[in-house]
Amino acid sequence: MNLRALYCLLLVGTVAVFCRENKGHISVVLVGATGDLAKKYLWQGLFQLYINEVHSGHSFSFHGAALTPPEKAEPLLFDALKSLGCPADVNPDRCALVKDQFLKLTRYRQLKTAENYTALHQDILTSLAEEGLHEAGRLFYLSVPPFAYADIAQNINASCRPPSGAWLRVVLEKPFGHDYESAKKLANTMRTFFREKEIYRVDHYLGKQTVEQILPFRRRHQKLLDPIWNRHHVERVEIVMKETVDAKGRTSFYDEYGVIRDVIQNHLTEILTYVAMEVPRNLTNADDILRAKLELLGSLQSPQHNSAVIAQYQNYLTQVREEMENGQKYFTKTPTFAGVLLYIDNARWEGVPFLLVSGKDLDERTSYVRVVFKDNSFCVLKESKDETVKSSCQPKQIIFHIGNGALNFPAVLVTRSLFKPNFPSSQWKEVSEIPDISVFGQPVSDYHVYSPSQERDAYTSLISNIYRGRKGSFVTTKNLLASWKFWTRLLENLNNETPRIYPGGAENGALLDFVIEQMGLRFVTDEHLEILGMDQKTNAFASVQSVFLGNTMVSNWAEPLIETLAQDVQTAAEEAVKSKGTFHLALSGGSSPIALFHRLAKHHYGFPWKHTHLWMVDERCVPFTDADSNFGNLERHLLQYVRVPYVNLHPMPVDRKRRLCAEEDEGTEEYALEISALVSNSSFDLVLLGLGNDGHTASIFPFFKDGITGDKLVVFSESPLKPKHRMSLTLPLINKAQKVSVLVLGKGKHDIITLISRAESKPEKWPIFGVKPTSGQLIWYIDYDSMFR
Repeated sequence: MNLRALYCLLLVGTVAVFCRENKGHISVVLVGATGDLAKKYLWQGLFQLYINEVHSGHSFSFHGAALTPPEKAEPLLFDALKSLGCPADVNPDRCALVKDQFLKLTRYRQLKTAENYTALHQDILTSLAEEGLHEAGRLFYLSVPPFAYADIAQNINASCRPPSGAWLRVVLEKPFGHDYESAKKLANTMRTFFREKEIYRVDHYLGKQTVEQILPFRRRHQKLLDPIWNRHHVERVEIVMKETVDAKGRTSFYDEYGVIRDVIQNHLTEILTYVAMEVPRNLTNADDILRAKLELLGSLQSPQHNSAVIAQYQNYLTQVREEMENGQKYFTKTPTFAGVLLYIDNARWEGVPFLLVSGKDLDERTSYVRVVFKDNSFCVLKESKDETVKSSCQPKQIIFHIGNGALNFPAVLVTRSLFKPNFPSSQWKEVSEIPDISVFGQPVSDYHVYSPSQERDAYTSLISNIYRGRKGSFVTTKNLLASWKFWTRLLENLNNETPRIYPGGAENGALLDFVIEQMGLRFVTDEHLEILGMDQKTNAFASVQSVFLGNTMVSNWAEPLIETLAQDVQTAAEEAVKSKGTFHLALSGGSSPIALFHRLAKHHYGFPWKHTHLWMVDERCVPFTDADSNFGNLERHLLQYVRVPYVNLHPMPVDRKRRLCAEEDEGTEEYALEISALVSNSSFDLVLLGLGNDGHTASIFPFFKDGITGDKLVVFSESPLKPKHRMSLTLPLINKAQKVSVLVLGKGKHDIITLISRAESKPEKWPIFGVKPTSGQLIWYIDYDSMFR
């Protein structure tokens, strides 16, 4: 059956209906026809277009194209086409017929060379000439990575444009650049080959039914909304897209873009314009919509250094290393969560916070716009639970629920105390059976709830708009560059920020919660503020500061003492990084620091690990895999949970040439040279020591003169306990440090604390007395069990 016959014969039940004269032929070419996006959405969208338009007077042909040879690609393509389905309102017999027609009209084409494009063009012209049809338009949908756009565009322009009088529409999928400059470069490339009216940049969120409804909703209710849709009545606007999935399987893309480029710069910003822009009088005029969008984007206040909070889910680094085969030395600051605060500098929105939030591996999948209104009312008369019309004291909000979430369907919700909205009955319906759920603190029954009469996929809507030439639902070049101009400034501000690490899912708790403070954002669970808050609320967490052996002493019960020490370590790290770019921390072995390691790993997400060098104060002469290894303990209890660059780790070289602590292997000299080369003046920023029951510290034991005095930086020593052989920093090297902290925990340390508090200062007998920083500070951290038993 030829194209004309397929076009003209349409069965409705058992009746043959012959169509009117053909208005022209539409050739659709889907490049990337066997890719994931095409299989999941695009072929179904094209099939839906055919179902809707087969009787409109146009005829169609569909060409699935890719680089793959036909013998490999054709089976993949037709496997995807077999799964196509019709909406529920389409008669099954008609569905079967139309699907059969669609399959017969679809062919695979290999488009790899310029000659392939020339051949496609000639085949289309020849086929139409044989059928006596003229071409009305040609649509190229490029479902390929952006780096392929230029070559494809050149070939389309050179040899595959439709004849004069027919339209050309070229559809592009995001990402449209990585920043302002790359977006501008890509836009200039496309301008070389196509006119602006021929380019359709898809943001699929603009095809979602609730998003499509924002501007018509505002236009229909303009008389009701204008008095309250402004800074005098709106408390804040939230535009949110949360995902439960992570980036696994697509980290090669995600690590280059991150959450702001992937979601916020495009989807959420486009929605922002619909919510905040001035509504054009004519919503069918794409130029009017573009002008309003550009005016709004131009009114965004420049982002500040604190305009955003960013975070990264805990397993992201591991996934990146595995999928990109980068190895253990690779680290990334790519954010997978971001909250961004925007302000708009115009008369309507001045001072109103707009929050754009998105993230992966969160507690729920949902997307919505929430407009929260100020509430200055006080109601004297109590409200009845049975009231159907709510009073003015009820919280007021309008929610454009885009999808998923507790409702699990697209909807518009308006608090009953605001007004009852009006929707075209043919497209939207009031929800009569309200689920028993709460929406932002209110029972869903407190809202007027409207949903689409028939749900449809976003791509179905967008493909229909492309076919009809409706440019208002697509991202123009000016729109794109205006958006990137704003977001590039923010991304540059965030370049040096380290994202907070979060565990993912429901375990995130309040870790990602943030507050607006001084026109910026900060995480609620800031460690320093959390500790101050506890100090103010209860004396149970108040650390006693006093003096011990002439130096500062901090004492408390073990847990809050460790919290204080951890915060002091972070403060020292931040000061060092701020002043000189790096922080050199030397850690002693034994059991005492393990609690500190746990605290740093689980609570100090803002610690500057990327700029931290970790050194060992002492090490036992055992392999690192041995349970007695100090570095092994450090790795097990801290390093596997935090992001310290591999080159910043400095274990003591106790295992050389397959021998342990052999003097002839010169391990102590090697470590001393490494310290001298990397640590300025061999002065660590902070050294953490413990205290042994015999008065030793590090692995410097009583009557061991080489470690107590002399010129050596690193020495071998012997312990009275197994494992006997050790390597240790000497006290002269330790005393060069800027800060030295001595941590003493547990009832077992009560006797030695009591003894040295009364004894004469003799370092050779009790080496801890030899810890006297020459120009730095010594602080004792002693828990109550050690002091009072």
